[in-house]
Amino acid sequence: MKRLYLIFLFIIILVSGLFIVNKSLNSSMEYSDVDPSGKYERPDIPKELGVFERSDLAYDYENMPENKNLKRDLDLYYSRRAYHGAPPFIPHAVKSERSMGANTCLQCHENGGFVEQFDAYAPVAPHPDKINCRQCHVEQKENTLFKQTNWKKRKQEKFYVNALPGSPPVIPHQIQMRENCLSCHAGPSAPKAIKVSHPERVNCRQCHAANNQEVTKIKELTSFYREVR
Repeated sequence: MKRLYLIFLFIIILVSGLFIVNKSLNSSMEYSDVDPSGKYERPDIPKELGVFERSDLAYDYENMPENKNLKRDLDLYYSRRAYHGAPPFIPHAVKSERSMGANTCLQCHENGGFVEQFDAYAPVAPHPDKINCRQCHVEQKENTLFKQTNWKKRKQEKFYVNALPGSPPVIPHQIQMRENCLSCHAGPSAPKAIKVSHPERVNCRQCHAANNQEVTKIKELTSFYREVR
């Protein structure tokens, strides 16, 4: 009888363990963009969660008076990127060379408050959950190249492209790391040219579809380089 009880207990533990492992694997794949088999792309729905992250501030953004002294425009916005789609430079001195960022950066960039030292509003980080900021963002110490090259910046994409007159424009950039639309398109630090007129409609991707042409080109280039190697 005791042996049967131990066998029954072992079976329960084994089944429970398999259930937990299966649940863990499914949850880890929930926000993946690509099917592990590589045959099918997973639905794009998980990316839409990011547009709601600042929804509690939407009405504050709507009622916020226009900042006529705003210094950020698209030219400045693009000048702080080495190429289209690149993470922006850090345009000021960093507090510690050994710091990866974390709260040092987020104390200004999590909510984009006014920074008296620079007499400007700090841009809001669209991905404050990624705390190793300096893994991608580097301090800009020089405005010129160490050595001249034939490198040319790619022409910036049109940021207002729509299929029909009056229809909502497509999203002209990749959504990865930019899921939180209102962090760039609303609030006191948003460049006027891309500032949305209706931040209270927080479900941005209900009307604005992603332009997958750029993603397709990247996939084609990736396949080409793999073949070359």
